[in-house]
Amino acid sequence: MRRWTGTGLLTVVLGSGVAWAQSPSTLEAVRLHRSEARELARKDWEACTASKCPDAGRIALLAGTLALGEGDVAEARTLLTGASVAEPLRPFLAYYQGQAHFYAGDAAAAAEAFGRAVEKASPALESRARARLGEALLAAGKVKESAPALETAATEEPSAELLFQRAQARRATGNGAGERADLKAVALRYPAHPYADEALAKLGELKPPLRLTLAEHLQRARGLLDAGDAKRTLEELEKAEAGKLVRARQDKAQVALVRAQALSATGKKDEAAEALAVARQGPPAVAAEAAYVLARRALKADDNEKARELMAAVEKGWPQEPVADDAGFYVGWLDLQAGRFEEAVKAFAAFDQRHTRSKRRDEAQWYRALAHIRLKQYVAAREVLDGLVEAFPRSSLVPQARYWSARSHELEGAKVEVTGPGYELVITSAPSSYYALLATERLRELGRQPPTGFPEAPKQLESGEVPAELKLALALTEAGLFRDAAEEVQARASRIRNQEQAMAFAHALLRLGEYGHAHAVAARHLWGRAFGARVPEALAAFYPRAFANAVESEATRYQVSPFLVWAIMRRESAFRPEVASAADARGLMQVIPPTARAIAKKLSEPEPAPAELFSPSLSIRYGSWYLSQLMKRFSHPALAAAAYNAGPDAAVKWVKDRGELPLDLFVEEIPFRETRGYVKQVLADLYLYQSFYGKDAVPQRLSLKVPPPATEGVSF
Repeated sequence: MRRWTGTGLLTVVLGSGVAWAQSPSTLEAVRLHRSEARELARKDWEACTASKCPDAGRIALLAGTLALGEGDVAEARTLLTGASVAEPLRPFLAYYQGQAHFYAGDAAAAAEAFGRAVEKASPALESRARARLGEALLAAGKVKESAPALETAATEEPSAELLFQRAQARRATGNGAGERADLKAVALRYPAHPYADEALAKLGELKPPLRLTLAEHLQRARGLLDAGDAKRTLEELEKAEAGKLVRARQDKAQVALVRAQALSATGKKDEAAEALAVARQGPPAVAAEAAYVLARRALKADDNEKARELMAAVEKGWPQEPVADDAGFYVGWLDLQAGRFEEAVKAFAAFDQRHTRSKRRDEAQWYRALAHIRLKQYVAAREVLDGLVEAFPRSSLVPQARYWSARSHELEGAKVEVTGPGYELVITSAPSSYYALLATERLRELGRQPPTGFPEAPKQLESGEVPAELKLALALTEAGLFRDAAEEVQARASRIRNQEQAMAFAHALLRLGEYGHAHAVAARHLWGRAFGARVPEALAAFYPRAFANAVESEATRYQVSPFLVWAIMRRESAFRPEVASAADARGLMQVIPPTARAIAKKLSEPEPAPAELFSPSLSIRYGSWYLSQLMKRFSHPALAAAAYNAGPDAAVKWVKDRGELPLDLFVEEIPFRETRGYVKQVLADLYLYQSFYGKDAVPQRLSLKVPPPATEGVSF
């Protein structure tokens, strides 16, 4: 049984004593998606072949997949054909041989290779290989033979490609209804996909031809709008009108509403306003949504007074429509943001009465209580907060309500005998929360020892053997097939059925350096063990010292707390180096390319390629440097976290507007919902990391005052 050395499956730390046939630079380049990876792998293969080393096949597999990734099919076929690898990798070799044959135009050879892959594939590979088998058989003209594979593949993962191809197979086997259903699904579910228009054309060729209804045209238009294609959205609406499907006033209003949203996305504000005016003349459901879109536009433009007026009109004019719920909530929220606390109390009280089935009632009650607190109406605030806890005992706002109930007593001047039990309840009932941290600090200020939230620090299970369920993933990693390794881990994790399996699997992943996968397994299966039973082995997967050498080294270099780095990393990526956001933030610390370029300039380094931001070492270094600069400027982790999420300029503005408030109130009044939650989690995680792993006998304290920002430090 081979022992492993704690090197990450996806984030291989080289020099661990593992006898790599590939050069370390090759695997590092593959991991970072560097352009030189293919050339390095080719050189490794040539050197290994010349010396007749036993790993030539494994290196050929890596080099072949890299050649495929860059579209060099001829080289991929040369490398992969005739290669020989050990048993665990053979299905993957067959799969990539199939890919090379397919893209070289040899569909028959591809089908044969994919068939071999399916025979002995792991579950993670099997679905991919079966789908490609069906596609290859279809391309080879063996339409009927492709049907079984495509039926299974399209049922398991109904993508636009597989549904379109299954439609062809169904036609060949005489399943006309199935063909029609698949083509229609492609056209309606995936309107922005290239196959969608082709599916529409084929539907028009059927006998009898299928024509879309107005509702279906609108479904496609909304899908195109969601995909960011406003031009094609407008074209889809024009098709509906050309087909004389837009007849009744209700039809015209529905089309006008979607048209207004598309026009707004293209910057044609006046035309959008005209379309909204038409939509507002439609039936109540359409008119209400049109009015709400107008109110949201004002809110997005920071015209809060106009937004409040329009939101109030929506709630009053269409009280039975779903958008009235959100509109009524925003009326109170905008009053609160403007400092009109008495009006906010009234608005949220009215919301609670009018929207008795709203999913936002607990949030509305919380904001109503906050308005009472800002008015120093502490008894009224407690009545609302206690009502929230009683009415919504499972709400995520319960720790918040309990903290502010106790805090309201303290603000009234009550003694610790009154406030203390409330704070202690927050700590013992929600020990990992931001409010447990605040309650701990309040008790210390009052001279009362807070209870221990977690009796024991996280503890990792020890074992020296690679667990059987991860051996294939490790073999794939050693071959440089990091994506395949990740999919194998995810497939194995999805089959966990109980907490005992989850605990063993999560700790195996921790020992392999796969902190992100371990955290995901724990979040799905071990929440109660970690935060209910307070089991230290369960906590270890939620709060790992991920990439410890890099974090501690860079934190020391840039004089920032390693615990703050871990807290930010946990919130940003959940310890997954491969994560990319919709805003193009990348890697463990979610650095966007423009920020990376600015940091590189400050450090007098060459600008990194965007793909290099997935490197754990680079991401940690840039994130640590950036956090150190934010701490220089803001000198408080709450403000540094706010700036990391929303930018330094926003944090400066919030301090200017509300910096006189104590920290707890300041954070509650951060206007961005995402940043508000971000700051709370980062602070909670920072102090948990400190309490778990800190070496100081005296616990670190959280300052409850908001300091003014300094002029030094970053402004980007």
